Parts: sequence; C-alpha cells; structure tokens
Amino acid sequence: MRMFVKRTWIVWIGAAAFAAACSSARDHKTDERAAVPVVTAAAELTDVASSIEAGGVVRARVTALIASRVMAPIVDVRVRAGDRVRRGDVLVTLDARDLRANDARAQAATLSAAESVHAAEADVRATESAAQLARLTHDRIATLHARRSATSEELDQAVATLSGAEAQHAAAQARLAAATAGRAVAKAAADAAAVTASYATLTAPFDGIVTERSAERGSMAAPGSSLLTLEDPTMYRLEVRLDGTRAAQVARRGEAGIQLDDREESTTGRIIEIERVDPMSHTFLVKLDLPAGLTVRSGQFGRATFTGQPRRALTIPISALVRRGQLTFVFVVGSDEHTHLQPISIGATAGDRVEVLAGVRQNDRVVTSPEPSLADGTAVARKQP
Repeated sequence: MRMFVKRTWIVWIGAAAFAAACSSARDHKTDERAAVPVVTAAAELTDVASSIEAGGVVRARVTALIASRVMAPIVDVRVRAGDRVRRGDVLVTLDARDLRANDARAQAATLSAAESVHAAEADVRATESAAQLARLTHDRIATLHARRSATSEELDQAVATLSGAEAQHAAAQARLAAATAGRAVAKAAADAAAVTASYATLTAPFDGIVTERSAERGSMAAPGSSLLTLEDPTMYRLEVRLDGTRAAQVARRGEAGIQLDDREESTTGRIIEIERVDPMSHTFLVKLDLPAGLTVRSGQFGRATFTGQPRRALTIPISALVRRGQLTFVFVVGSDEHTHLQPISIGATAGDRVEVLAGVRQNDRVVTSPEPSLADGTAVARKQP
C-alpha cells in the first residue's frame, strides 16, 4: 500500500513538472509573438540654431502726416478716418484770403518792376542818342579846331558836353540793371506768394487710406501740427525692438518668421533695416517687410523669430513625439525591451529633430513614428529603419 502511494506522488509530481514546463514554453512563445516591431532612434547632442523672439507692431511702409505749413483757420475737412483717397484729392482747405491778397500784391509788384525796366530801357536809349550826338559834335568841333576854324572854348564845351552825355548814358544803364534785378526779385516774390497761397489746399500725396483725423472745421491749423494721417495700404512691415546683444546676432539682410496675433499660420519677413533708436539703452529698431498681398492692418501686434548662433542641444526626431491633449510624450525603450511612456518638455526645432529640455537623457532610445495602438509597457522588437 505504501509503495502504491509513493508511486502515485511521483506520477503527480512528474505531471505537474511537465505541465509547468509546457506552460512556461507557451508563455515564452506568447511573449515572443506579442513583441511589436518598432524603429528607434537615439537622443543625441546636435547643433540647434538658437532663436530670438521679439514682439512688435505692424506699420505701413509709407506713412504721411498731413500738416499745414501756415497758420490759418480750417474751412473744410473733406475726409474721415477709413476713407480711401487718390493722389491729388483735396483733403483739407484753409482760409486763404490773406494768402491770396499777398499773392495779388506780389503779382502787382512784379508788373511794377517790369514797367520800371521798360522805363530804364527807354532812358538808356535816350542817353545813348544824346551821347552819340555829343560825340559827333565833338568830332566836328575838333576837326574845325585843327583847321583853326573853331576856338578852343568851343572845343572845351564840346568835350564837356560829350563827357556829360556819356555819364548820363552810364547812369541810365545802371538804372536799367537795377530795374532788371528788381524785376527778378519781384518775380521770385510772386512765385513764393503763389506757392504760399497753394498751402491753403492740402492734397493727398499718394493713393492711400486716411487712418487718423485730428482736424475739424473752424479750428486753427498751426504749422507742423498733424491734421490727418495717410497710409499706403499696399505695403506693410513689422517693427520690433531688440537690445544690442540680440541685435548683433541678427543678419542685416536675413529673414525671420512672423506670427501675427489674428491668424494661426505664420509667414516670413525680410529684414530691410536695423535702426539704432536709443543710444543710452542700446535699443535697436528692426524693420521687416511683410509679404505682398498679406491682409493686415496698421497697429496690429505680431512676433518675429530670428535665427541666432547655433548651440549644442539634446534632440530627438520629431516623428517620435506623441501629442495627448496639451502634453507631449515619447515612448522610451528600456533595457527590458518594453516601452515606457515618458512626458517630455520640448524646445526649438532643427530640421527633422526637436530639442528636448526635460524627460529624456542622452543615448536613450525612443520609438519613431509609433503606431496608435502602442501602449506603455508593450514588449517591442527593434527593427532596422
């Protein structure tokens, strides 16, 4: 009986061992079949171009402040903010009665000067005739005196008469020159008065949009005070300010990415000018041309991203990123050949790689282009890309 029980226990132990061995073999085969093939890439130190961001305001490339050049009451303002105008359109008219009076006085002075020139020319002709007659008389008396047919007194009188006639002719010529110069002065004054009279009508210097109006009928226009602001709506640029250190890293004829506050897509602008604004704070104004045809408005806020000097940073392929809500993850393959879903913080993008600020260490292997079904803790088998 004892012999039988002993043999029974041996059979049960052997069966259990066999079953355990078979179960282990099945589990091992199941694990092998469950391994998901993936492509991995290492987190490496690569060169990443540093970025410089700055906020700024969109402004029209061509802006004109319409101001009066004379002090005069405003008679009429023909436009309002938002109106489109064409070059030469009348924008503001001023009271020009005194300007027109000055113009008329200058024109009258021009006519008076012209008549003075005519009178001087007549005097020159008259004195020239008198001088010519005195010269002929002198020559005749001199000939007679040589033949002893005229006295010395007659010759002296002829010489004096000739000298007086020539002096009068020279004086007439001088008066003609003075009258001619006076006429030129009067003409210049008349031209200036006509130009000044034209200041009473302010016209548009180019096709544009009135963006600001600060003038009203009946108020006094002062020289230099802006009445209207006119902008060219076809050309805009973004103006941002940079300190001296960051401005030194910006290429003067380079490009920068631009993100405007009213749209999701970004665009590219070309740097056209870097202007020093404040020598005390070493602030520079960077102007970037916006692409033609872009619908923007003056005063709109935007951000410019400039490319700075390259630096070494830890990067991974962009294809390894997994977006879940507002968080970013990667699947890191550990030494156990299983995936570990790891949250990360990312920085700048460099081509097809992205900078990792936290969450991954150098030489960690991350899964690139992970399948949507891949989960944390999945057994994987690495394959060649």
